[in-house]
This record gives sequence, structure tokens and C-alpha cells, in this order.
Amino acid sequence: MTTYTVSEINAILKGELIGNTTQKITGPEQLQNAESFHITYIGSAKHAKLWAASKACAVIVNDTLALEPGEGQALIKVKNADLAMAKVLELFNPPALVFDTDIHPTAVVHTTATIGSGCKIGANCYIGKDVELGKNVILYPNVCVFDETTIGDNTVVWSGTVIRERCIIGSNCIFHTNVSIGADGFGYRPSDDGRGLVKIPQIGNVIIGHYVEIGANSCVDRAKFSSTIIGDGCKIDNLVQIAHNSVMGRFCIMAGHSGLAGSVTLGDGVIIGGSASIKDHTTIHSGATVGAGSGVMGDVEAGKTVLGYPAQDARDMLKQWVAIRQFMKKQ
Repeated sequence: MTTYTVSEINAILKGELIGNTTQKITGPEQLQNAESFHITYIGSAKHAKLWAASKACAVIVNDTLALEPGEGQALIKVKNADLAMAKVLELFNPPALVFDTDIHPTAVVHTTATIGSGCKIGANCYIGKDVELGKNVILYPNVCVFDETTIGDNTVVWSGTVIRERCIIGSNCIFHTNVSIGADGFGYRPSDDGRGLVKIPQIGNVIIGHYVEIGANSCVDRAKFSSTIIGDGCKIDNLVQIAHNSVMGRFCIMAGHSGLAGSVTLGDGVIIGGSASIKDHTTIHSGATVGAGSGVMGDVEAGKTVLGYPAQDARDMLKQWVAIRQFMKKQ
């Protein structure tokens, strides 16, 4: 079992250590659930009141909070408790899963595929014609990578993920279980005789930048033509839909159950809250935020926060909600 003293952890965090504990720390835990051998953290004032009842032997706190350690407890004051706790989680992170062989004998790898040094390919994976894997790519069992796709160095793809043909994936990406990359975009038009629907061929691809993370069961559809693009550093939650020909800038965040319709454009650093929906052919400019559950029907200015359905300036929407509540109280 990995253990650390509070002094060893503080040496990594470079915080201000107040108080002391001789207890060996075996891992991090939530404030309310922590035992005497745990370290926890407090990142906001609303949770500070819970510290007095906590059993944790150590706590990481924002340096703006006025807290004191109890007997046998220690505080580590830092500028950002969330980021500091991320470093602690890395210390206690369990080792990666073990591959007994670099390429499992049940994996099907086309003879034209190029496999970089240090790659790991799990059981029942399929690697198609002219696929290129960079160095140290990890494909866990039951991953499919179809023809002419390229995947950059150090990318990790978890089980059940399917990456369709001609997609381009950057380096240091993480795709969690059952991600779909490059399925057909949703394109149909009524037939001339009005008796059915005509499927529009989707002949483009998906291009994903470096350091992108995509959560379980999320889908990124290929473009009708050209490319659906996800920029460097984007982080996409579980159960997210990104439709054909959408373009995401760098370091965007999309929370769970949110979705982009076709040909949506996001600038850099855009944040999309959970269950938010973005209408097709809409542009959300850099630094904008879309609140959870909102429905965006038109372009959003850079740096603006919108909320509601249909979405509008968050301050205006909040005023409307307050006015409606007050009106209802009078009825």
C-alpha cells in the first residue's frame, strides 16, 4: 500500500503547512467520508463548516479560507485546492492495466497497418488497411480502427470504441469506453415523390487534435464533406453528440448530454453546460459560456454567458426568472 506523510505531500504541493500529524496517509477521500488515515480538501467557503466534524488527518485548503487544524490534524494552504488535490490523486493513482503481450493473439491487424514502437493492442481488436498508429498507443480489448485512420503518439482508446475510416487522431488523447468517432452524419432529405427519405452520403472524416479527452458513449460524426474538427485540448463529457461538419476550437468543454447540431462552430475556450443544445449553423465565439439546459438558437458573442430556452444573456434571463417568481407569489 502506498502511503505518504503530510510533510512529503506538502513538499510536492509547496503549500503552507499548519499543524502536524504523525498519521500515515493512505489516500484521499471526500470531506464527510474521510477517516483518520485520509487527506481531504476544501475549495470553497460553503464546505468550510464541515471541517470541524471531519476525521481526516490532513486537509488541503484554499489560502483564502480561515481554518485551523484540530488536535492531530494538519492543514496545507495552497492557492488552488482543486489543482493541488489533482496532484495528490496522481500520487495515489493505481498502476495502468497490464498487457501480457504487446499485441494479443486474437487481435486482427491488417498487413498494411503501421504499428509504432511501444504500442499495446488488446484482445479482439481490429486494425484495418493502411492504419497508422504512432508510438505508445494503447488500444484496450474490443477496439475497432478502420481503414486509413491515423492515431498519434501516446493516445489511449478504451474498450468498445469504434474509429471509422480516414479519421485523423492527434497525440495524447483519451477516448473512454464505447466512443464513436466518424459514424455517418445525420443527413436525409425528402424524396422527389414525397414517399420517403433520401440518405445524403457522408464522405468526409473527423479530425481530432492533441490532448483531447472524450467521455464514454459520446459520438463525433463524420462530415458530409470536408471534416468535423475537434481542436487541441478539448474535453468532452459522457453522452455528448457532435454532429457532422461541426468545428470546435481549442480547449473547449462540453458537459454531459449536451449536443452540437450540424455545422456548429465553437471558438477557443467555449464552455457548454450539461444538456445544452446548439442549433445547426450557429457560431459561439471564443470564451463564451452556455448554461446547463439551455437552447442556443443564434450566434453568441465572445465572452458572453447565455442561459435559458431559448438562450439569452444570463443576467437578463435571471431577472426574468425573478420577476416571474414574484408575479406567481402574488397570484
